[in-house]
Amino acid sequence: MNWQQFVMDLRTLDADQVEEILLRHGAQSVTLTDAGDRPVLEPAPGETPLWGDTCITGLFGDGADFDALRHDLNTELGALPEHRIESLEDRVWEREWLNDFGPMRFGDRLWICPGDSRAPDDAVTIHLDPGLAFGTGTHPTTALCLEWLDGIDTRGKSLLDYGCGSGVLAIAGLKLGCGDAVAMDIDPQAVTATRENAARNGIGDELEVFGSDADIQGSFDVLVANILAGPLADLRESLVSRLSSGGEIALSGILSEQVDEVLAAYAPWIAFDEPALRSQGTQTWVRLTGRRKDD
Repeated sequence: MNWQQFVMDLRTLDADQVEEILLRHGAQSVTLTDAGDRPVLEPAPGETPLWGDTCITGLFGDGADFDALRHDLNTELGALPEHRIESLEDRVWEREWLNDFGPMRFGDRLWICPGDSRAPDDAVTIHLDPGLAFGTGTHPTTALCLEWLDGIDTRGKSLLDYGCGSGVLAIAGLKLGCGDAVAMDIDPQAVTATRENAARNGIGDELEVFGSDADIQGSFDVLVANILAGPLADLRESLVSRLSSGGEIALSGILSEQVDEVLAAYAPWIAFDEPALRSQGTQTWVRLTGRRKDD
């Protein structure tokens, strides 16, 4: 099937009302995106944050009546802002990223190989297919954590990957010598992707994967949490309680302007190293690492 997208600038229109009209005319999905260059991060519970300049996109199959859609939008909203219709060929969209990425190196030894790509023979290799879960190694937050894992002594240690996404950090830990590892994410797609990627790398029996914080038992020598600054601060006591005395921790998903907030949240328990920074576009992402202080 070929698909068509109806893309329109929302301007001052009500997003929920426009979405209802698109769905009524057969939209298979509706997406809100930034038409400018301002990120929206960490909405408060129950909020649906919008950018100052927002586009709404409806995805339609063959046979969509766009004349009728335009008529209803104009009639019910009293306006029909600038819009366009785009044709899309049917593809396996969650695999499209494979067309743009080859093997990627992190640190001295660690390589991620999307799909069937190959790394050097002496590399520590992760074969990755994230599916619909976050975590390919291409985002600065993930890359910073992978480089950190490659640079520390993981031999025989236990690892917790909190908010695991595709499972890439837990898998990297096991590949780099961890004795055991646990991965947790509240997103069911992430849990599925992590289990599939562990099996793809031949460590399906070595990695425990949970969908709830409450399932995690015991403490760990190494803890990585690549989420966002707000949740990291809120979860500080829960995360620290799972880190062994003297254990090593990496916190990522933090923008440069959020560093002080996270440092202050963990200061009673963690002795931090110098932050590691990585820029992407107009944003600078930070990884914080350190050790738990003696109890």
